[in-house]
Amino acid sequence: MASGHVSNGEFFTRLASLVEKTQKKGHGSVHLTQKRLSYETTTVPSKDNPLADLNPAAPLPILVRVSDGNTQSKDRVKNKDHVKFATVVQPDELETFFTRYAEVCKVGMQSLRKRDRSKRKKTKKGGLKGTEVKG
Repeated sequence: MASGHVSNGEFFTRLASLVEKTQKKGHGSVHLTQKRLSYETTTVPSKDNPLADLNPAAPLPILVRVSDGNTQSKDRVKNKDHVKFATVVQPDELETFFTRYAEVCKVGMQSLRKRDRSKRKKTKKGGLKGTEVKG
């Protein structure tokens, strides 16, 4: 593993604690991203196959990243408490990884609240009533 990547077990432990911390604060975000981890390939795009890198010889691992989104403090200074970490998931571990990943995400979504849009609707209705055209 490259430096900065944690094991899958530690990834889930840290992700669960980050989600719990965000829930306790009552606000905040947890950013989850994933992408294919590609290595130096010897396949060169040609006229016959311009997208040669989409069909690798062997399945490629996936890089999953987590961030709390707090890159800057209110003073526009780099935030020292910014949390970010990543893990690499091998192709043969994908199914078990995403099963556990889904469980952690579901637990994190249980505390979500529906947005309160009633204030916006009241101002739109009130604004329309007050604007009468006199002719």
